[in-house]
Amino acid sequence: MNDQALPSSNDDMLLLDRQVCFPLYAASNLLNRMYRPVLAQLNLTYPQYLVMLVLWETPLCTVGELGDKLFLDSGTLTPLLKRLAANGMVHRQRDPQDERRVLISLTSEGQSLKQQAVIIPHTLAQSLHLAPEQVEQLRLQVQHIIGIMSHALQQP
Repeated sequence: MNDQALPSSNDDMLLLDRQVCFPLYAASNLLNRMYRPVLAQLNLTYPQYLVMLVLWETPLCTVGELGDKLFLDSGTLTPLLKRLAANGMVHRQRDPQDERRVLISLTSEGQSLKQQAVIIPHTLAQSLHLAPEQVEQLRLQVQHIIGIMSHALQQP
């Protein structure tokens, strides 16, 4: 039997190489670092870019809807959205039908940024040195993992 297949003791379970969380964490950090110089040209951080992606697809949504799509809580989103509003990219306003909800929409400047951002996915795919079908396969695999984890968190 291959020694790498199964850990030989409980201590082995605590080896960094045995963790599923670490490669996901490291990949996320490295991907953020790859995006940073490209997004800096648009004056966006990676989390701000994710918000803009949602808004380019759905021009009006609530903070809660953004949080659901991005797996972020309102405590994380609120300062991020305030910075985007201060930079003239989004409008934040209370929902007149329900004062507890905050509506987020794009400004004309935020909408026009989409034309500049269209190069980002291609630029990053080239940086990864992967063929488009490899990028798509990776995206599908990661989405599958996200689905599994999201489902697990919803279980009592």
